[in-house]
Amino acid sequence: MATLPWMMSFALAAAAAGERPALVVAGAESPARINRAIVLTPAEGPHVVLYEAANLTDQKLDQFTVMAFVFKADGTLKARQVAPGRRTLEPRERKYSTLVVDVSELDPTDVVVIGINQAQAVGSDAWWRADLQPAAEAAVPLTKR
Repeated sequence: MATLPWMMSFALAAAAAGERPALVVAGAESPARINRAIVLTPAEGPHVVLYEAANLTDQKLDQFTVMAFVFKADGTLKARQVAPGRRTLEPRERKYSTLVVDVSELDPTDVVVIGINQAQAVGSDAWWRADLQPAAEAAVPLTKR
């Protein structure tokens, strides 16, 4: 309950400063996916991507990682980062989480693309993995000069 006031103040500050959608990509046969994501631009501090992750299987997922890409408006890759997602997604469960965008400056024309690039089921040593960069590059709408 102590985090509720902090989350409410964060949400109010973010809503006051601005938000925009992030593009979402997925790998083939992914056991989990991101349903929706928005980039929050606070008045101060780094940009944050708020996303909803969903377990698409009937197996409990122990962990997953999220990959984010930042592209310039012309399609040039500006940054790429990987971050752990929420631990433990129950079968068919959805959870919200955040990723702090590690770019010194995010221009208003930059495009943020996000997806799940790794996942591991509970009790398994095997990881599902995907190379999301080609899908992310294809998802970026290029601006004409």
